[in-house]
Amino acid sequence: MQIIKFSSLWCMSCIITNQIINKLSKDYIFELVDYDYDVDKEKVQQYNVGDILPVLIFVDDKGNEIKRLVGEQSKKDLLKVFDEVGVNLI
Repeated sequence: MQIIKFSSLWCMSCIITNQIINKLSKDYIFELVDYDYDVDKEKVQQYNVGDILPVLIFVDDKGNEIKRLVGEQSKKDLLKVFDEVGVNLI
């Protein structure tokens, strides 16, 4: 499972979500691809990222987007999505 994350240094919701993702990375198997909203403009356009951050895009092994989360997410919400899309425990 790959998670593509768009965030920014000035975004408080991004900081909170980044901390949760970092903690979950110790227990779950996923590849994190991290893009900066203010720097990676081509990727922002390619993935059609709007104005609300952070954005987490869950991508399967074939490169298909299977879930997109927009805005701050709680650990509980992320765990529910991990279960839904099949992110495995280590």
